[in-house]
Amino acid sequence: MAQCVQSVQELIPDSFVPCVAALCSDEAERLTRLNHLSFAELLKPFTRLTSEVHMRDPNNQLHIIKNLKIAVSNIITQPPQPGAIRKLLSDVVSGSQPAEGLVANVITAGDYDLNISDRSIKASVPWYNNWKDTLMELKESSLNTATTPWFESYRETFLQSMPAADHEFLNHYLACMLVASSSEAEPMEQFSKLSNEQHRIQHNNDYSYPKWFIPNTLKYYVLLHDVSAGDEQRAESIYEEMKQKFGTQGCYLLKINSRTSNRASDEQIPDPWSQYLQKNSIQNQESYEDGPCTITSNKNSDSNLLSLDGLDNEVKVDGLPNNLRAHPLQLDPSSDSSNSIDGPDPVKSASSLHETKKANSGVIHGACLTLTDHDRIRQFIQEFTFRGLLPHIEKTIRQLNDQLISRKGLSRSLFSATKKWFSGSKVPEKSINELKNTSGLLYPPEAPELQIRKMADLCFLVQHYDLAYSCYHTAKKDFLNDQAMLYAAGALEMAAVSAFLQPGAPRPYPAHYMDTAIQTYRDICKNMVLAERCVLLSAEILKSQSKYSEAAALLIRLTSEDSDLRSALLLEQAAHCFINMKSPMVRKYAFHMILAGHRFSKAGQKKHALRCYCQAMQVYKGKGWSLAEDHINFTIGRQSYTLRQLDNAVSAFRHILINESKQSAAQQGAFLREYLYVYKNVSQLSPDGPLPQLPLPYINSSTTRVFFGHDRRPADGEKQAATHISLDQEYDYESSQQWRELEEQVVALVNKGVIPSNFHPTQYCLNSFSDNSRFPLAVVEEPITVEVAFRNPLKVPLLLTDLSLLWKFQPKDSSGKNDEEVKELVTSEHEMIGTEVISEFLINNEESKVARLKLFPHHIGELHILGVVYNLGTIQGSMTVDGIGALPGCHTGKHSLSMSVRGRQDLEIQGPRLNNTKEEKTSIKYGPDRRLDPIITEEMPLLEVFFIHFPTGLLCGEIRKAYVEFVNVSKCPLTGLKVVSKHPEFFTFGGNTAVLTPLSPSASENCSAYKTVVTDSTSVCTALTSSASSVDFGIGIGSQPEVIPVPLPDTVLLPGASVQLPMWLRGPDEEGVHEINFLFYYESVKKLPKIRHRILRHTAVICTSRSLNVRATVCRSNSLEDEEGRGGNMLVFVDVENINTSEAGVKEFHIVQVSSSSKHWKLQQSVNLSENKDAKLGSREKGKFCFKAVRCKEKEVATQSSEKYTFADIIFGNEQIISSASPCADFFYRSLSSELKKSRVQRSVHTEKQSLEDAVRLIQKCSEVDLNVVVLWKAYVVEDSKQLILEGQHHVILHTIGKEAFSYPQKQEPPEMEPLKFFRPENTAVSLRPSVEQLSNLIKTSLHYPESFNHPFHQKSLCLVPVTLLLSNCSKADVDVIVDLRHKTTSPESLEIHGSFTWLGQTQYKLQLKGEEIHSLQLKACFVHTGVYNLGTPRVFAKLSDQVTVFETSQQNSMPALIIINNV
Repeated sequence: MAQCVQSVQELIPDSFVPCVAALCSDEAERLTRLNHLSFAELLKPFTRLTSEVHMRDPNNQLHIIKNLKIAVSNIITQPPQPGAIRKLLSDVVSGSQPAEGLVANVITAGDYDLNISDRSIKASVPWYNNWKDTLMELKESSLNTATTPWFESYRETFLQSMPAADHEFLNHYLACMLVASSSEAEPMEQFSKLSNEQHRIQHNNDYSYPKWFIPNTLKYYVLLHDVSAGDEQRAESIYEEMKQKFGTQGCYLLKINSRTSNRASDEQIPDPWSQYLQKNSIQNQESYEDGPCTITSNKNSDSNLLSLDGLDNEVKVDGLPNNLRAHPLQLDPSSDSSNSIDGPDPVKSASSLHETKKANSGVIHGACLTLTDHDRIRQFIQEFTFRGLLPHIEKTIRQLNDQLISRKGLSRSLFSATKKWFSGSKVPEKSINELKNTSGLLYPPEAPELQIRKMADLCFLVQHYDLAYSCYHTAKKDFLNDQAMLYAAGALEMAAVSAFLQPGAPRPYPAHYMDTAIQTYRDICKNMVLAERCVLLSAEILKSQSKYSEAAALLIRLTSEDSDLRSALLLEQAAHCFINMKSPMVRKYAFHMILAGHRFSKAGQKKHALRCYCQAMQVYKGKGWSLAEDHINFTIGRQSYTLRQLDNAVSAFRHILINESKQSAAQQGAFLREYLYVYKNVSQLSPDGPLPQLPLPYINSSTTRVFFGHDRRPADGEKQAATHISLDQEYDYESSQQWRELEEQVVALVNKGVIPSNFHPTQYCLNSFSDNSRFPLAVVEEPITVEVAFRNPLKVPLLLTDLSLLWKFQPKDSSGKNDEEVKELVTSEHEMIGTEVISEFLINNEESKVARLKLFPHHIGELHILGVVYNLGTIQGSMTVDGIGALPGCHTGKHSLSMSVRGRQDLEIQGPRLNNTKEEKTSIKYGPDRRLDPIITEEMPLLEVFFIHFPTGLLCGEIRKAYVEFVNVSKCPLTGLKVVSKHPEFFTFGGNTAVLTPLSPSASENCSAYKTVVTDSTSVCTALTSSASSVDFGIGIGSQPEVIPVPLPDTVLLPGASVQLPMWLRGPDEEGVHEINFLFYYESVKKLPKIRHRILRHTAVICTSRSLNVRATVCRSNSLEDEEGRGGNMLVFVDVENINTSEAGVKEFHIVQVSSSSKHWKLQQSVNLSENKDAKLGSREKGKFCFKAVRCKEKEVATQSSEKYTFADIIFGNEQIISSASPCADFFYRSLSSELKKSRVQRSVHTEKQSLEDAVRLIQKCSEVDLNVVVLWKAYVVEDSKQLILEGQHHVILHTIGKEAFSYPQKQEPPEMEPLKFFRPENTAVSLRPSVEQLSNLIKTSLHYPESFNHPFHQKSLCLVPVTLLLSNCSKADVDVIVDLRHKTTSPESLEIHGSFTWLGQTQYKLQLKGEEIHSLQLKACFVHTGVYNLGTPRVFAKLSDQVTVFETSQQNSMPALIIINNV
């Protein structure tokens, strides 16, 4: 149980005190009324004696009574109605609330810190000690335990208001004060009247109430004298007369009203009455006009209506119907409406409360009394008790003792007697049967058992507990023998209490007596009031002995359905028992607090219900018991709302909604509607206040994205807008890095190769991955879109209406001043920022959904986006909850809205955690995230790019012509337009020769994308040459081929202007899906400080399918003659394979032209032209072409710096495609530059490792050739029964003689894993040796001989054939050559194949060849048989003349030299 102000040793004597009746004349009542008090009320503060009192027991032993208190009350002739008592108790409980603003008492129990508001707390108590120490203090100190003053008030009022019963005499009247005034005409006659009246009430059978202890009631005559108005001498004389008549012990002159009430009081007299009068006791009634028998109302009864929680200035429109009943003794027939959420009419109750307060606020009690009068009243009570009451009680105890002994004819004292002394004097059998009832028989008033009980009660009232216990014990046995259960229960109850209160505690507290008494009262007698009294007393006694578990069980046992208030109070006390145990049972405490709160709620005690739930919530909170938490929060919300604590209600309902609820959808809908209903009422109280924060839906602030710019236009027919950036695109780190690199490339080019220090990549879309540490820049008149991620955690849909952004804007004007405005945009009149409003935004149950909200800045300045503002509602369903139906909404949307409240949610984004310095690493610091704080800058140009006839699928190498339209949609001109891409070989705008090509998009359908010239059929075999410079195609020395300036006319695009340019595309060489990124860069004509340039992105997705596979090799021609008579011819072999799979619908490929492009070589003619002029390739067919290549003439060979390339075209059709013009040359140059870039990367790796020696470089140069082959083709495609002709080109770049080159990138085989070595190899110097192939190309050999030779072997057995060996030095350095003619045949098979012959003459020649010199040796071969012989056996060794090291290697002949020897 909770800590009480009184100990149980003080509580019980105060609860059972001698009762004295008061009967006043009208005049006497008038005198006390001047003080706004009745006579009984006047005495109330002084009824406790300040000194000890002595009396003698029947054995003449002196007995000391301490702290004796008496109860004086007006005579009420009817027992109070049970309903009135219930009403009174309810008012007492509701009038006692925990005081606000006190130090919170934190009880630490186990892992819990329970915060219990308490009025007996000292602020200095150290709360958070070690919990064991704290619990020890709880046991030892009375300070640390929570008090429950409402329970004490209830208990006190309950014990005082118990109606007098026949089976016990504790609250029967022992004496009666007869009060008359000295100002009456005949005071003595008035006393006689009053005495007769008392006699009539006691002895007339018409009055069964009140009860009197003994027939001979003590009458005490009191003469009231008004000092300020009365005649003192007359009063004294009357008093003398009274003493004569009634004796000095039986009368008293009480002087009061020493001052007049209307006189201005200079001294503040204390008012000791108010604390008693607020506890509106039923026995505290008074009687006037209609005589003493009428039960009249106490004027003070209205004080119950005051809200006693210290908030007198606040009107409680709370619908506590128990407080609004007319009178304590009249029951309100109307039903209790406290359980409905709508209380009684608030206006009515508010006004009645005001009137009540006015009526009570001016009342001063005891206004005519001085402190001397207070002392006189105190003296009067002392005199009455000493001279009148106690002698009367002492005499009565003796009389009863003697009467009982005399009745048995015995001379001994009662206490030495045994049970049999009292076993006789029963009522005759007949009457016993007649008087039987449910609880056993009823005794007549003179029965000896009752006399024992009467004596026991008297002893108990004067604190003679030993004697009382003996009497109760004896009476108990008698009653039990007679089966008089009601009487027995009463005796058991008081015997247990007497045993506990006996001084020196001779015997333990007999708890089983109490248990039996409670059971008897409750089950046999059906008297819950008496059972409750037993429980209250026994629980206090058990608590004082620290038997909390037993006390709790006792309290819980008496909770029942017949009284919610009693059950609530007892459950609450049981809860406190659980927490006060040695090892506190915190969860039991919380559970019983919930039960108590529920019963308080049913009893209409809303504040107490709310308090219980709040205290229990501390235990359940955060333990994962979500359904329990929901229930508690819901109840707290309900009760707070009923008590008009709207903020608490909102907060409680908010908790239910924001925790991940496990409730059903219907229940969540109920919670949500209740929340909205309460919220609406809160917002109506302060309609002009700041917008409240709403809990739903959840906003994931960190995923908020901000997009600057217009939305992308959809594709319009053949027109397709650049993809740019949009909120629909997912963030991809790799692609954002690529875009950043592209932008850096173009910015570096514009700034002469250096990226400026203040350069930051352009960010149009800010998200949680972007760098948000700087204030983003937005352009005036361009929308800002904020994407907010909402999540609905509930199982019911949420409907947001009128959703828009909340922002703050600081405009900057020309003078640079700031005018700050904070606005929630409602109308579009505002000139600075336009705000888009979404009228309806529905989020389904448990759905995550994003809303895109726009702002339109019309002025430069600083914008701060603060959050979102919206009406939160739910879709009207069929469910209504506890009387809350739908409000009549005036909402016209596609969803019917049940109820909505306007509020806001802030967007607060935490920046990234800083991790750079040591301090940042050791502490937790976050950087800023400024994505919601854009700076609005001046106008900038805005480019839109449209692609016309842009393909989505191409064959590898296919050339397609498309058109690009550039539109300036802003009000500023733009310039410096460039496009940058990682794949410059994919597209071209054409070189300077592009003007010759058709411009209109329609022309490209039938005409070729190439520039063509019709040729006559004679020139098919030989090449047509032309030349072009790579500078014309934007690929010069040191340039960046990725950055391509867009050839705008006049280089400026004016506002509103648009330009269409042709754009050729070539399908990438690898099949598959290709994403090709274009970044368009442009600037404003006027240079702005904040934004230097803008960009537009486009990602083209091209799907390529396989077409042709081209391989080429180049080798030296063995023939040494050419037109000019000098060596250096080459043979170029080109293999073309159709690897197209038939899905693309390609029927066949025609090779229409093969062109070469080189600075030093050109194709001269086709060698193997067959009769079939058309070179067609069907599916999976392969064609082989052989071409003769020659060196360009000196005049054609340009200097290295001029970058001039010679183009030679060999035509297989009847049209020549001019390969040196756009777009053929463009793509050739682009593929060449990308190839060079790749090889440069590879080559640089080697160069770093070592620097090659000159010799090796010279040798390498011999085998190098820079011949590039372009194969141009047409493909015939059938699509939708229409034949289309596609055209394209493949490039093969030949670097090395004899090495095969491919048109498509070769897959690199991963190198095999080398075995792991565990020792360090010795660092051996690697000798630089040229490879075998490089050395074999130093010298070119050629044998000249007749193909067949006829020789008559029968005439001459040896056949001699002259053979010329031509040696040609391919390098520009001197070469030493050794020719060895000796056969070195390694295997016998080769002899069989080639036959045997010998070289005659010198077998070894040593020569030196100058650079590019040709030398011929005349040799002779000797044959002895006919046959076919291979003459290619001479071995040639070569080394550079100036090298010491001999790099000798055998020359490899390119082909066998076969000769046929015939016999003639």
